[in-house]
Amino acid sequence: MTGLFRIHQTGGPEQLRWENLQLPSPGNHEIRIRHTAIGVNYIDTYLRSGLYPMALPGRIGFEATGVVKAVGSDVSDFKIGERVGYCFGQSGAYAEENNVPAELVVKIPDAIDDQFAAATMLKGCTACYLLKHGYPVKPGDTVLFHAAAGGVGILACQWAKYLGATVIGTVGDQEKARIAYDHGCDHVIVYREENIVERVMEITGGQGVHAVYDGVGKSTFEASLDSLKTFGTLVSFGNASGPVEPFAPLRLGGKSLFLTRPTLAHHVKPRERLLQITGSLFDMLNRGIIKPLIKNYYPLQEAAQAHRDLEARRTSGSIILLRE
Repeated sequence: MTGLFRIHQTGGPEQLRWENLQLPSPGNHEIRIRHTAIGVNYIDTYLRSGLYPMALPGRIGFEATGVVKAVGSDVSDFKIGERVGYCFGQSGAYAEENNVPAELVVKIPDAIDDQFAAATMLKGCTACYLLKHGYPVKPGDTVLFHAAAGGVGILACQWAKYLGATVIGTVGDQEKARIAYDHGCDHVIVYREENIVERVMEITGGQGVHAVYDGVGKSTFEASLDSLKTFGTLVSFGNASGPVEPFAPLRLGGKSLFLTRPTLAHHVKPRERLLQITGSLFDMLNRGIIKPLIKNYYPLQEAAQAHRDLEARRTSGSIILLRE
């Protein structure tokens, strides 16, 4: 029997139910992974709440690391006992064990421990595609990143700084401002105390920024658009405050703006792209160019509390669940 969380109806964190079920043997192209650390991400809350629809009863969680426990008959690239991880495409990571298609799994380098990997894979791959494809950052660019003290923000701001950008971050309080300054931000805007657009224009001499990376959504969308310079790009990649309301495309015409809404899934297929993006991430981690902040550890069975804290914005950096 395997302990895992399932959702029988969408709603609040209380809908996460711990159950013991018998998992089937891994399929021909699957791997059974005994989890050691599980990453918690905002997309998990979107599925739990019903913002992103899924079949019920369902399982959530896309990111975990662990050890190969069994392999399907057609799997040749992985062996029992190897350290591996996955970060997209297969839900069910909120569990002691999970069967995962081998094409979604990558080997974890020896220099990166399980907790480190679980805290960075999905968030780091997200940072990578945002900065390389959502809006490709160039030396001399000025960019704005919302939630700069969050799990994605901490990695992305360091990465953008390495690429030669001037990085402006937004945060909710002074403690998170210190974190943002320590992780790549040149300027930090505390949005509860300052007007985002006014500060951006002050910092940029009235020009605005080349790009805004917005994972917050509804509450920041207008400020994001107004913070851009002419021909600027808004990269909308999340809905932490709720989905963005419908708007007229004419809204972009005032400064000939670009708007894109990318997702990780399209940037890690086929498998060669997954290996490229995780390879880039592991290289940046190994070289110490980007460093995650891991402050929030929860036992696996306290996943509901992790969701409460995440949605109440009581956390900074990455959140991981640990198998007891």
